[in-house]
Amino acid sequence: MSFRLRAAHIDDLEHLYEMAKLTGGGFTNLPADKAALTKKLERADEAFSRTGDELGDDVFTLVLENTETKQVRGTCQLFSQVGQQWPFYSYRLNTLTQHSQELDRTVRAELLSLVTDLEGSSEVGGLFLHPGERAGGLGLLLARSRYLFIAMHRARFADRILAELRGVIDDRGGSPFWDGVAGRFFGMTFQEADYFNATNGNQFIADLMPKHPVYVEMLSDEARKVIGVPHPTGRAAMRMLENEGFAYEGYVDIFDGGPTMTARTDQVKSIRDARPANVVATDLDIGERALVASGHLDTFRSAYGMREMVEGGGIAIDEICARTLGVEPGDTVWSVAR
Repeated sequence: MSFRLRAAHIDDLEHLYEMAKLTGGGFTNLPADKAALTKKLERADEAFSRTGDELGDDVFTLVLENTETKQVRGTCQLFSQVGQQWPFYSYRLNTLTQHSQELDRTVRAELLSLVTDLEGSSEVGGLFLHPGERAGGLGLLLARSRYLFIAMHRARFADRILAELRGVIDDRGGSPFWDGVAGRFFGMTFQEADYFNATNGNQFIADLMPKHPVYVEMLSDEARKVIGVPHPTGRAAMRMLENEGFAYEGYVDIFDGGPTMTARTDQVKSIRDARPANVVATDLDIGERALVASGHLDTFRSAYGMREMVEGGGIAIDEICARTLGVEPGDTVWSVAR
């Protein structure tokens, strides 16, 4: 059974909607709302069809396809620049140190400050794999194929990149962080606010969110414990990001308190190590396991395969990978070791 990542199109709407209903909430980039998903796919079509090869305000949506059944079993997204249509807000966790000579006491207080420090960064997000396919390295294929796409279209992405991880959600579908911080000012449940953000944008945050720093010590124990902590299902994703060179630097999501990971784009391992090469053979029997990608924008394809680098800048790949990507000798592919 072979899988490949490819550009998403409007006729993938039903597949995405069915997967969105499986996320369990708190997944802003994949709302279970057909109108919102339609807008995302229309925007992706615009991004894939834009002819200018420069940094813009694009959203690229990719889907994981079973090449035998044509079923869509996963998805991910890339944002060329966040904060272009409306501000990109984060909380930044920092420390304020104060000293009293009279008491001979130093007090350090942690603060959450509302910032737009990450505006203009690229973002990888919206990664979701169907529960029935969470084996065989397909999550890794989804995640790392995004970096191959960036390497192949580098001029369309910024010099800094981020990834937001979903925060802790309780058994009721609520967020202890939201209840302890923003929920006190909005009169909305976490699910209501998250859905509104997913379908309408977050300008309401700018309108209603208090601009003064929040003292962490004044929050409930439940809210404090989840600051910068990923949802249990996101721990593996956090490790994958760390392996690529991302780091948590105190930025957290304003809704659920999940960690925002950041990196310099050119220092992300799979982007730094990705190399183009001309295909010289498609009948490789034994070689290095790799991620291999072909195409440009809406013809982008990515899949697992075997490779062997050949003198003179060529590459040999296995037959299944070549068939999955639709390439033959003479075509150019990009690859990175698995």
